[in-house]
Amino acid sequence: MIEAARENTDTPQGLAFAISAYVLWGFLPLYMKLLAHIPAAEVVAHRVLWSVPVAGLLLVVLGRTSDLRAALTSPRTLVMACVTAALISVNWGIYVWSIASGHALDAALGYYINPLFSIALGALLLRERLTRTQLAAIVLAAAAVVVLTPEAGRLPRAAGGLTLSWGVYAFFKKMLPVGPIQGFMLEVLILTPPALGYLAYMSATGGTHFAGFDMLLLMGCGLVTAVPLIVYANGAKLLRLSTIGILQYIAPR
Repeated sequence: MIEAARENTDTPQGLAFAISAYVLWGFLPLYMKLLAHIPAAEVVAHRVLWSVPVAGLLLVVLGRTSDLRAALTSPRTLVMACVTAALISVNWGIYVWSIASGHALDAALGYYINPLFSIALGALLLRERLTRTQLAAIVLAAAAVVVLTPEAGRLPRAAGGLTLSWGVYAFFKKMLPVGPIQGFMLEVLILTPPALGYLAYMSATGGTHFAGFDMLLLMGCGLVTAVPLIVYANGAKLLRLSTIGILQYIAPR
């Protein structure tokens, strides 16, 4: 069934989910570095494709396939899922390219700025109020951004793209009126046709890397993509946007 809107408050369960997701994401660059020789678009396509069986298996085990069917028949949910699917695919593409092309520090700067953007969205659009401790943390983080950005010479485009795409994704993800696993499954199902089309083209032109050890790494993208994002989605439903944003600073990027 389609979920009713939750009260915008922080919960202990949401805190546990968010911390777990960010810790898992801290190790993602190590995996992406193994795929650095593969074009970013191909990696993203496989992240989409192999996330489908992971999310599908979870839905079957938890007995929530009927909720997914209900979401597929809701025009409002489908439109919102198309928006979140587009945003997360852009974010994945920029991130994979950054790691593969030696711009890992630019990506890290983007995710360092992102919590400030999420907090701003929470305050402006969701009327979230911050505690004094949160305000102090934000001031420190903002000061660090002021110091780090001039050292880079400019705000890297990768950092800006990651900040905007993830921040807006997090906002709309919180609004998506469906359960976390169902929402993620909906996103990857929407992205599956273009992903399959791209991989079919790459295969026809002989440009695919889906062979040997690379094949195993690309298939593994399903797990390293789906598990943290599903855990994060659970946290996003149970925390304020500003809270889940500031928790991002615990990720060892």
